[in-house]
Amino acid sequence: MQAALLIPILVPLGMFAMIFGIIYLRTRQNLAMIEKGMNPKEFANRPAPYLNLKWGLLLVGAGLGLFLAYVIDNTILYKISHTDNFGNNGENAAIYFALIAIGGGLGLIQSYRIEKKEIMNKNQ
Repeated sequence: MQAALLIPILVPLGMFAMIFGIIYLRTRQNLAMIEKGMNPKEFANRPAPYLNLKWGLLLVGAGLGLFLAYVIDNTILYKISHTDNFGNNGENAAIYFALIAIGGGLGLIQSYRIEKKEIMNKNQ
């Protein structure tokens, strides 16, 4: 049996299982909150004051990581792969993923530091 025949069967099954799991776990969480005397609607509608800051810094960090990967790939790694002939053929995809993750992580760390500083200033 070819693997291409399994795709139309497994993709809808996987999507159904994911949606069912999300709904099932959310319902169990709400029931556990009700058992402990909490109101689940209060926690669902709580504000997230620094959400835009977090997303902004994440995207800026990922963008800077992507730009840095492009610069490194077209300057340093281009010269190495074309002069040493290691068989790279100019394909350095791993550095793009790595620097996007590093840049996004640095953006989230900066977001955490800003939020922590604001909370400390409010408490004093």
